[in-house]
Amino acid sequence: MPKRPDFVLFMTDQHRADFLGCAGHPVLKTPNIDAIAATGTVWDRFYVASPVCMPNRASFMTCRVPSSHGVRANGIPLDKRHVTFVELLRDAGYKTALIGKSHLQTFSGKPPMLEAPETRTGFHRASGKLSQAVRHDLETYLAEDPGRTSYDTPLPFYGFDHVELVTRHGDACGGNYRDWLLERAPDADRLLGAENQLPHDYVCPQAIRTALPEELYSTRYIAERASAWLAQNADDEQPFFLMVSFPDPHHPFNPPGRYWDMYDPADMPIPAVFEANDWNPPAHVASVLEDRETGRANPGSFAVLGTYAQEVREARALTCGMISMIDDAVGQVRAQAKAKDAVTIFTTDHGDHLGDHRMLFKGPAAYEELTRVPFIWSDPQADGHGRTAEIGQTHDIGTTVLERARVEPAIGMQGRSLLSGGREAAFIQYDHQKTNRGLGRVPRIHTLRTADWRLSMFEGIAWGELYHLRDDPGEFHNLWDSPLHARQRAELMEMLVRQELAHVDRVPLPTAQA
Repeated sequence: MPKRPDFVLFMTDQHRADFLGCAGHPVLKTPNIDAIAATGTVWDRFYVASPVCMPNRASFMTCRVPSSHGVRANGIPLDKRHVTFVELLRDAGYKTALIGKSHLQTFSGKPPMLEAPETRTGFHRASGKLSQAVRHDLETYLAEDPGRTSYDTPLPFYGFDHVELVTRHGDACGGNYRDWLLERAPDADRLLGAENQLPHDYVCPQAIRTALPEELYSTRYIAERASAWLAQNADDEQPFFLMVSFPDPHHPFNPPGRYWDMYDPADMPIPAVFEANDWNPPAHVASVLEDRETGRANPGSFAVLGTYAQEVREARALTCGMISMIDDAVGQVRAQAKAKDAVTIFTTDHGDHLGDHRMLFKGPAAYEELTRVPFIWSDPQADGHGRTAEIGQTHDIGTTVLERARVEPAIGMQGRSLLSGGREAAFIQYDHQKTNRGLGRVPRIHTLRTADWRLSMFEGIAWGELYHLRDDPGEFHNLWDSPLHARQRAELMEMLVRQELAHVDRVPLPTAQA
């Protein structure tokens, strides 16, 4: 059998598809990521399975949609009963390593927002394992918990034999990185957080000019440790899969050192929404904008936030700074990996509004800036490269890796190998713990994205969203109630139902005939 290829997969966090040099960004320079694109295939229509960290990362690992693997929203750890594509690689003889962010388990330490229903007067409610319809032990999944004093992660970790974790975001990252940081700077805590930041005049929420120097920042740690792992395994004939996972450019916006002012906010294009006088935001978006304008919003939280033009310029400039630091780290790791001639992959877990639709961060919608993400596949043994307009999704990545490694996927994996082409449409699921004031309920949104259309349906809501993206790329004009588009809406709803049917779980398989 020919030697199976090595793989190096780079993953960022909250990184829009259009924020790369090779994606045509007018200001941002990413020469090292562009070099991957120059020798590979760039997917211009690549979508998440869910526009949220934990659900989409679980879809990446399991090659399944959130309703199948159970991580429907942030705060639900990935149950280890679900087989990951990394486990299949390991079972086939691959050496596997994760350096950086995992976020397959909770790492905030905060209690859940979603509350159990109240027990009715005169009724008995079971406790413990009988309180929910499925028994679980997810409360014991604490490998990424911030309360841990040691990060000797039990192995294998979802299939990874070697793990060096980075948890959380900004300069508050924990995990193995925290131990590394304190070894080099025992008094590092005096450099961390907004209370210790360097002076600046930015007004953007969560713009924090960290006092932590570049050489101690998490991005530099990940590059150093990934390069070290590659060097240690340089002479090993065993094939490997290395995941290099950065917690940036997720907010807070705090690129360290020279990356802070590498880009001028004045050079950043302002989204079209700030000149769209005829935009009538849907209820779930309108409530977010109103909350910011009336002071209800908490600009310091991770929740989606209404925003203003100057904040957008600053957020975009600082995001570019964080991405440039990642690009330098990618270059460092690739220089070490060149001798191994590995298949190189670049992607992220979801996007960021960054001012589009007058919002920052992520949620509660299925706009392109959240659901469309970078995906670059570079294979030294493949013929041809360039760009493709075919549709792919996050849960296709693992099955594509397995196909290239000549490993059969587990029965019930829902991803497809992109080596054989793309999908007819993307099927995207979104759940959240927090009630959206505009909807009056916890949002659950299922979306179909075809080449030209986006249709979204909401649980418990009579209306939906329908956008013709060829004519309305900004997603400003909802055609849901348009009589002229009733037939198109019906056809897309039928396609969505077929996607729902196709993603109903088929495992476990029958054990016998009845």
